[in-house]
Amino acid sequence: MTGRGRLAAAGVAVVTAAALLQAGAAQAAPRRASFTDYSYTATAAGLADVRRIVRDDVAAAAGYTGKGVGIALIDTGVVPVPGLTSGNVANGPDLSLESQVPGLTRRDSYGHGTHLAGIIAGRDAGGGGFRGMAPDAKLLSVKVGAANGAVDVTQVMAAVDWVVAHRNDDPANPIKVLNLSYGTDSTQSWVTSPLSEAVENAYRAGISVVVAAGNTGGNILLPGSNPYIITVGATDPQGTTNPADDRIASFSSTGTWGRAPDVMAPGRSIVSLRDPGSYADVNYPSARVGDRFFTGSGTSQAAAVVSGAAAVLLQKYPHLSPTQVMCHLRGSGTRVAGSYAPQVNLERALQSRLTRCGQGGTPVTGTGSIQRDRGTSLVTMGDGVPLTGERDIFGPLSSSVWARASAAHTSWRGGDWMGRPWTGTGWTTPSDGQANWSGKTWSGKTWSGKTWSDIAWAAQSWNGKTWSNSDGAAPMWSGASWSLAGWLSAGDKGWLS
Repeated sequence: MTGRGRLAAAGVAVVTAAALLQAGAAQAAPRRASFTDYSYTATAAGLADVRRIVRDDVAAAAGYTGKGVGIALIDTGVVPVPGLTSGNVANGPDLSLESQVPGLTRRDSYGHGTHLAGIIAGRDAGGGGFRGMAPDAKLLSVKVGAANGAVDVTQVMAAVDWVVAHRNDDPANPIKVLNLSYGTDSTQSWVTSPLSEAVENAYRAGISVVVAAGNTGGNILLPGSNPYIITVGATDPQGTTNPADDRIASFSSTGTWGRAPDVMAPGRSIVSLRDPGSYADVNYPSARVGDRFFTGSGTSQAAAVVSGAAAVLLQKYPHLSPTQVMCHLRGSGTRVAGSYAPQVNLERALQSRLTRCGQGGTPVTGTGSIQRDRGTSLVTMGDGVPLTGERDIFGPLSSSVWARASAAHTSWRGGDWMGRPWTGTGWTTPSDGQANWSGKTWSGKTWSGKTWSDIAWAAQSWNGKTWSNSDGAAPMWSGASWSLAGWLSAGDKGWLS
């Protein structure tokens, strides 16, 4: 997740390839008797280090790797780089503004979704060393964000609705976890917020919704303020795998006495998969770790860790409700100094026995203003016309009408959301080691009055290593960024997401 607040305090140091190899060795033979520095930089954590901090290595040794659990990732897409092509990644519909661009459909041109996918469920084919938190879970990617992170809140609402509607498409891996590292500075309560209603409907459908708290250093962003979902703050591991010295990351939203994060997880300088040629990769080359990996910081990364942890827990206890998943993770966590929220400890969570667990809160209506949910995050057409008002990218949208349809799980019918054609109607032939949902060409007028067919889409293509531009003129989407995007400066040598 990205945010504008306190960016300078979240500098990320570069990790050397040698340090990453050291982390890989630790993953192959985890040691529980002692804790060591994970690299001489004392700043960047490989996934082997992260897994050890939250005791995911202990869970894996006991045979719990997320097998049989589906995890939906609503983000900026996932590219088929090594680590995400071993057969456990499927691409749902592309609901982003890039879905009409040949070569970019479902692909991550931003770099955010690929980084999180690696943390959640990455795994090398053929027994390679790279492993995410839940390498045997099934990851379903639903793309909503474009190359600069541009996304409207209604696109996210539609994506959540789609996940709920298709949660049982794969009977062997039903969707039980949803990762949403997205937030807005909405100007209305979570009780009336349409976005809040969307995630709560997923919760009511039996899906544990994991949301990043935000990187503002202050208030939690929407929908993280909804008490029914698992809101995650980020810790700084301080260069060791001993959770006893972990601290709240300086950028992490801490909330207020009325709503603080539910749990914490490592989120500073996390090494995951690189998306070559993406926005993040091109603009922050100092965050690269060799040819394959990339360093990112944020509550996005922390939420990805928790999503993987939830899948591991659900493998052992498949009948847990979303509330019980929250209680297990929160009640068994390791104390973080200065925080009301504990850091996830999977070793304890897998051993815990719940006796009483409940969650209360005011019922959500979802009938508030779509525009107020956008806050300051607006998508703008290249001619300078922002998307505003009570509408989605295709036309007028009544939040009250949508709220009833979303609660009844009828907002999607085939490839139509709220009566408008948006995407395809079924799964297509897998490619690049990933299964894919079919797409659809958009018609009608945009919010600026132009027709979708009149827009000169960028003729970019994925060639396996980098995004290459041809002569096509791209629509200059601007203004909106993935969760109030705040990229670190080049001098900070890193990336905050």
